[in-house]
Amino acid sequence: MSSTRERLVIIGGDAAGMSAASQARRLKGPDELEIVAFERGGFTSYSACGIPYWVGGSVGDRDDLVARTPEEHRERAIDLRMRTEARRIDVEGRRVLARDLESGEEYWTAYDKLVVATGARPLRPPLPGVDAPGVHGVQTLGDGQALIDTLTRTEGRRAVVIGAGYIGVEMAEALIQRGYDVTVVNRGKEPMSTLDPDMGRLVHAAMTGMGIEMVNDAEVTKILTGEDGRVAAVATADAEYPADVVILGVGVRPETELARAAGLPLGEHGGLLTDLAMRVRGHEDIWAGGDCVEVLDLMSGRERHIALGTHANKHGQVIGSNVGGGYATFPGVVGTAVSKVCDLEIARTGLREKDALAAGLRFVAVTIESTSRAGYYPGAALMTVKMLAERRTGRLLGVQIVGREGAGKRVDVAAVALTAGMTVEQMTALDLGYAPPFSPVWDPILVAARKAVAAVRADTA
Repeated sequence: MSSTRERLVIIGGDAAGMSAASQARRLKGPDELEIVAFERGGFTSYSACGIPYWVGGSVGDRDDLVARTPEEHRERAIDLRMRTEARRIDVEGRRVLARDLESGEEYWTAYDKLVVATGARPLRPPLPGVDAPGVHGVQTLGDGQALIDTLTRTEGRRAVVIGAGYIGVEMAEALIQRGYDVTVVNRGKEPMSTLDPDMGRLVHAAMTGMGIEMVNDAEVTKILTGEDGRVAAVATADAEYPADVVILGVGVRPETELARAAGLPLGEHGGLLTDLAMRVRGHEDIWAGGDCVEVLDLMSGRERHIALGTHANKHGQVIGSNVGGGYATFPGVVGTAVSKVCDLEIARTGLREKDALAAGLRFVAVTIESTSRAGYYPGAALMTVKMLAERRTGRLLGVQIVGREGAGKRVDVAAVALTAGMTVEQMTALDLGYAPPFSPVWDPILVAARKAVAAVRADTA
């Protein structure tokens, strides 16, 4: 490569990859930095998190989920090659083997700097019948379009969702909105394993109240098909659940086979390991970000795999800044997430009880019920807040919230408190906004903090 013009090669054209490309381009012009990006799919820079809401009809058009088209990237002097798959990374030779999926042509591209942003792949359990027509994973815009096409063509109105995590509950909502009878089959004891079971029970009760059939503590054994070869039912050891369409919502894993073959370091969850600058450990000129990496959990001190668009975009900004000659870091996460199923909002941040136990922490846990607004103000809705605090010190460890309108985003207050290392006693003095349409005089987060303070004091008395 020329000593005056470097080449940045990016594998993956969604959130992390193209954020890195855009940020690097802001800092260095085409005369200083050539940018080549490979994307094996047909879309770039889109919101995968929005797919359930497109399927359900809340988002009207697929293109509404696209933040920036390939043409818009190319207008910024980014050589974005769509429908092109990276096949091999030659670390020693500093080059990437790519394959044009349309023509079949394969070619090597040299790099000075490399970004791996290969994302995550949805888990597809090795079940009999899992590849039958009518069985869908939901990860890409193409997946979403295929599902919508099936829903449009299918005459029956019975849907089975396998899995009750974020994807599962969001797809259950989408199918309810399309008029389907929905059954959710979940291997856990309660839905939303990212919550403690007592909070998961609240989600279970609410989903049942919405008309969703919840089948917990059940392992799917096979997917049955009819005479036409299409999906007909989902079977567990104890029962069969008729289905005209099946959604797989059993989670994702980092897409790191390419990195593994290249000898890049992977963590225990299969994600790439990076330093604070998002540089792959042990490799000066290779960076990685998005759903293919593991991130530091600031609460437990351990590496975790968390597939969220918020993280991916931040990773891309950090990588682009560093590649472009600036300096930025990604210190880690506290594990904040929020979701909804119909009008029920579900949020969490920090540690669950089992996380705290695994980290060797001693803690108290408290649960309170409150309302989203002043009780006398129209539209006040109940919410439940669970809070964990460290024994003796009172340091906040985690918060979970389940409730109706106005509940979910309250978790952000707790996320800031966790990041700042606040104690629950310090939280009770937070100057949060108050007016009857928005909150009771004592916000539910503060009510939980006060109860946690009392529990910490009682524990040390």
